[in-house]
Amino acid sequence: MRRRAVAFAVTFVLTAGGGAVTAVPGNASGPPASAELTTRTRLPDRRSVVSGDRFYSVSTEDGLYPATGWHTLGEMGGFWTPPLKLLDGVWFGLGGRWLGEQAKAESFTAGHGYTRIAYDTGGVQVERTDVSPDGVRAGLIGLKLTSSTARTVRLDVDAHSELTTAFPWGSTTPDQKAFNLPDTGAYEGGALVFREQGTPDVPNASAHDFAAMVAADRTPVAHELGKDHRGPQDPPVICPATGTTPQKCDDTEFGKGTGGRLSYDVKLPAGHGTTVWLAVAGSDHGTAEAHSALSTALRDPAGLLARKTAARRAVAASTVVDLPGDRLLQQSVEWSKQNLADSVQQADDLHLRATEEGKQYPPVKGTLAKARWIGAGWPDYPWIFGTDGEFTAFATVAAGQFGAIEDHLRTLRDVSDVVNDRSGKVVHEVVSDGSVYFGANDEKGNTDETAKYPSAAALVWRWTGDRSFLNDVYGFSVRNMHYVVDKLDADGDGWPEGLGNVERPGMGVEKLDNTVYTVRGLYDLADLARAKGDAATATWATSHGDAMTRAFDQAWWNGGDTHQFADSLDDPDNPANDNTKIFQRHWIGLTPLDAELVREGRLARPLATDAHAKEVLDQREKPCYTGENGLFHTGTGPTSAEGGNKGPACDSAVSSVQSDREAFTINTGIMAVAEGNFGRLAQQRRYTDDNARQQLDPSLYEMPGAMPEIVPSPDFDPPNIDRKETERSMVLQAWGAYGNLWPVVSQQLGVAPDLGRGRLEVVPQVPPGQPSVAGRDIRLGRGAVDVSAAASAKSLRTRVTSRVPGTRLLIGQVLPAGAEVASVALDGKRAAYQVRRTARGSEVVADAGSRGGRSDLVITLR
Repeated sequence: MRRRAVAFAVTFVLTAGGGAVTAVPGNASGPPASAELTTRTRLPDRRSVVSGDRFYSVSTEDGLYPATGWHTLGEMGGFWTPPLKLLDGVWFGLGGRWLGEQAKAESFTAGHGYTRIAYDTGGVQVERTDVSPDGVRAGLIGLKLTSSTARTVRLDVDAHSELTTAFPWGSTTPDQKAFNLPDTGAYEGGALVFREQGTPDVPNASAHDFAAMVAADRTPVAHELGKDHRGPQDPPVICPATGTTPQKCDDTEFGKGTGGRLSYDVKLPAGHGTTVWLAVAGSDHGTAEAHSALSTALRDPAGLLARKTAARRAVAASTVVDLPGDRLLQQSVEWSKQNLADSVQQADDLHLRATEEGKQYPPVKGTLAKARWIGAGWPDYPWIFGTDGEFTAFATVAAGQFGAIEDHLRTLRDVSDVVNDRSGKVVHEVVSDGSVYFGANDEKGNTDETAKYPSAAALVWRWTGDRSFLNDVYGFSVRNMHYVVDKLDADGDGWPEGLGNVERPGMGVEKLDNTVYTVRGLYDLADLARAKGDAATATWATSHGDAMTRAFDQAWWNGGDTHQFADSLDDPDNPANDNTKIFQRHWIGLTPLDAELVREGRLARPLATDAHAKEVLDQREKPCYTGENGLFHTGTGPTSAEGGNKGPACDSAVSSVQSDREAFTINTGIMAVAEGNFGRLAQQRRYTDDNARQQLDPSLYEMPGAMPEIVPSPDFDPPNIDRKETERSMVLQAWGAYGNLWPVVSQQLGVAPDLGRGRLEVVPQVPPGQPSVAGRDIRLGRGAVDVSAAASAKSLRTRVTSRVPGTRLLIGQVLPAGAEVASVALDGKRAAYQVRRTARGSEVVADAGSRGGRSDLVITLR
């Protein structure tokens, strides 16, 4: 993998630091009422991300802008309009006191689509609201100033530019020091105008005209230009490009920006707030586009904020869950939907080139007029990934955000076809300017994401029934699986070679996750082929999938007291085809339990048998694999690696690698899904709680409500909040949403659509010890479904209200272990039913037909 117990209603504010939980009132002069989380502690140490699809900013929660991130060391924060960074930051001085420094921030609030910071300068109360409107290459900051007495105050706004591209990075060839050109500053028509024009002295670089503009909704009374203007962060502490960095920096050796100041005299009436709006806008196509974005932002700032919050209320209105026995998970679902919406990005005019892991900067191979995608993580991974997007697909469809994942998959296809000459191989990592860091045809990985693409496409097809999307991605999906089967099995043993999710030393050439996702990808391609009427491809894919399935257990089960699958096969130091099993305790041992197979005429289930799944899950729940905050990347046990075993041992196998007790939210999420796939919802809660707490527990989160990449854990100590800003993992990582949205919607509520064929199954499983689960407005295609399920000692009740015309409904519920059915009634009448054995347990299902509307199922137990 790249290095890179709270219960609150969703309309309430969580106030950290000893405050109470209170309702959010509506306010005509501020954002509409919505869910908010507020913290008051360690604001200078916490990062904040404010995101729109064309613009985002990264700061600390006191409103300052230390040097942040590590791809280009210290330059990943500030203000961005992909693929361009505009500014290191903006700073506000009120009456000679800088907000965040002399006037300390008192609280930070994360809302749905905005953030807010409160300051008290001693005489004027200040409320700062940040928003990145969608569809505009601009961000807005509103300062609401309130004084108890009438006065005029001087407001100074400092801005420091850093016009630079998302790629190259600090350690690539060329690096950002060679590529970045000096900025110039000017004052024009009440605005600061920063530009970088020219051609870097780098082969294959082209001429560019970058522009950033800063202005307010009023005329300044004074302005200044100069090389500094970083507010309270002058004089700056400079991070070196290499070597040891200070605990905090203000700028870096990569920086070639300049600065300016705008000053305003603001009249404040007694007791009434006055809002000053500031806009930051920019373009990689010159000042005309930047000026247009600035004008759009300042034309109606309050209106843009209102439209943003309205759009986020629409996001909140889909997949509204009610989990009375698990309010923590309910709240986590609400915030995860917002995290996904925060992650949608767009860039235009991408110049596609394969950089061979940043070792070259070749000529442009092709262009892409427009790309939209779900960004992986902030601040260092806000661009396009295969693996991240394919995991995130499950959370995205469960949240009803279909357009985002369809755009992401189309973008992956478009870039891959150009860079890889339509081979079918999926690129791994694409920066927002079109630079492909890894995943070209001549590179070893990543096999897993090529195999996962047809599964993501099939998932979207089942949830949307979108025939145009199917037509768009089908040919690429066929090429994906032919590439894996025909090109990546050099020894002919049926198991694909190449890199997978875990990129660690000592692994064999054939990886477990690549195998699992190839099996699933073949079956999902067969499913797509049947929908397209392509019988030959359906037969080919099914045949290969069946052969791999039959041989899987014997080849991959490690057994013994490991109770696990092997992580990989074929020790590269031994002759090929030896099929040596290599066991290293990596998280990918869960993939046979996580990935469900959809096969014609059979019930969907994971690749692992029930017996093996029980062994794996029981073992992974032990301290050698699971810590206080989630599942470890690599478990502990006997090892020949330097340092020896650093934790408890749950088996006697000797691994060649050291453990890695970092808990990634995606790993914990996969464990939660795996537990749910085998009906273990009591055990699942441990892992959904682990991830939910990272968003909602003030003692754990960095940014309230944001799912991080890595959580506090033995080998990720200190946690992010105690690390240097230039050495942290992501404060917001989209793929972690997989581990809470999918378990709730797909497993607890049991929603399983196949809309392309006009079918829908809703078979909930109420977690043990909980009275009920429910969800409304779960989007399916252009319609939606409401689901509620309740369980007692004597009966199980499922209610489904379908607003998906022409879709046949199979309704049911999973029986508690050992329960027997006395009778089944559908809409008050005795009904025929079926008891079917699945990986989750015994399911009782009845055919509710295609009439739509409400269906009520009551299962009476003996």
